[in-house]
Amino acid sequence: MDDLAALPLFSTTASVSQPVKAAQAAPLDFLSDIRTFREFGTETVNITDGGIPYFVNEFWTAGQRQSHSIHEISYRACFKAQLPAFFISRLTRPDDRVYDPFMGRGTTLVEAALLGRRVAGNDINPLSKLLVRPRLKPLSLSAVAQVLDRVPWRQGVIEHPDLLVFFSENTLRQISALRRWLIDNAGNDRDVDPAADWVRMIALNRLTGHSPGFFSVYTLPPNQAVSVKAQMKINEKRSQVPPDRDVKAIILKKTRTLLSDGGQRESADAILSTASADDARDIPAQSVDLVVTSPPFLDIVQYAEDNWLRCWFADIDLSTVRIAHHRTEANWSEMVRRTLIDLARIVKPGGHVAFEVGEVRKGKVLLERLVWQAAEGLPFEKLFVVVNSQEFTKTANCWGVSNNSGGTNTNRIVMLKRRKD
Repeated sequence: MDDLAALPLFSTTASVSQPVKAAQAAPLDFLSDIRTFREFGTETVNITDGGIPYFVNEFWTAGQRQSHSIHEISYRACFKAQLPAFFISRLTRPDDRVYDPFMGRGTTLVEAALLGRRVAGNDINPLSKLLVRPRLKPLSLSAVAQVLDRVPWRQGVIEHPDLLVFFSENTLRQISALRRWLIDNAGNDRDVDPAADWVRMIALNRLTGHSPGFFSVYTLPPNQAVSVKAQMKINEKRSQVPPDRDVKAIILKKTRTLLSDGGQRESADAILSTASADDARDIPAQSVDLVVTSPPFLDIVQYAEDNWLRCWFADIDLSTVRIAHHRTEANWSEMVRRTLIDLARIVKPGGHVAFEVGEVRKGKVLLERLVWQAAEGLPFEKLFVVVNSQEFTKTANCWGVSNNSGGTNTNRIVMLKRRKD
């Protein structure tokens, strides 16, 4: 740790404490737990920089990535289930409500439900609800098989021949038949068919990918649909032709995988909202005990471009989805500020917010500092920042990517507590 002050993103006035020895007794509170945590053999280091206290350790690890099978739905920029589990297990009790205003694929909600908590979630992308809702209710493989038998597979009509760059003619007819049947039969938010809802969720996840487990020929992973022109270039480069796929069989196979660790209890009283994170009116005031969330990181992920094919399948008009791109730190900070204002309405007095950000622009922008500033003057107590340093990232590298590995190397979680005044 001696070279921390020399790093360009760490001020020369930063103070670094010695690792705190593990306590003999169980931690009395969350801060004590953080200070004494050493489950993976390393001790927590306390760093203060710019007036912000940081606690750095390996709080969850790459070795823990075997989370419940129900999580395995692809979505861009989603964190591992171990992150919300760490905070849910320490800051809530069974039947407390856990909320995520940027729920994405629903990692926080699904993990909270597995841990016996009530859940609430919001996302401006209407696809999010379609990916989350089915996994909050118990389901059987036989129920999925029965609903698939009701699909008129031979009646599919190719309405968009440009999609033949992804799918064979036979496969596209199956996809089209399933799409039309789901539009007519899956129902709406108030009266949804749970089995059809599940089938739609699986199909959205299996549209395109890079193995025979997807409906398409080889392409980018399922959370990043390329354009038709880009796929034409991939096909030419690989000299490939879309093969016939059995859509029904693939859906059943993925269902078995998701249910392989067993079903979960139904999340009673689940609240799912499709709105901007700063105006989630469907979430009642003072109804949430813990928020675990991660907002879009500046302009890193192009959600609209990535999800165009999924939106087509789900009959969602992408032009109506107001997914913003925050290209400057000032714009991003303002979005966070507005979101925290709404969270101040939603979180119960004494409740917590775990606001996760990662490294962006190769570690040159530390978003946790912007979150810390955005919380100024709001009815939150600013506690500290938890930094989860992955196994392959030395502690000294938490302040900038210098291990020849791109992407996010650390999770940084700003911890806030709703004041009781």
